[in-house]
Amino acid sequence: MTDTKNTNDEIAALKREVAELSGLALATGVLLTQLLQSNLKRELNPWNAATKMLSEARSAIEGFNPETTGERDPAMKQRALDALTQYEAQIRSVLPT
Repeated sequence: MTDTKNTNDEIAALKREVAELSGLALATGVLLTQLLQSNLKRELNPWNAATKMLSEARSAIEGFNPETTGERDPAMKQRALDALTQYEAQIRSVLPT
């Protein structure tokens, strides 16, 4: 009985941690996207500036390897690339055409 209670308590604590970290990640993503949108709108050619910035970010993410990122490298790298695609859509949605 005690083992089950301890396990359930640990699971509940982990769920709270995940919720907290998810909230922090969401807020960071929203702020970052808004900041990048503001900066890119000031460029003479915002679409080219966005392309350059996102290409450099993609190259940096793809440059990570197991020695620098640990055992979760493939999953973390893929999630980062997926997030970059998501941010790209959000950023470009407000740029003038």
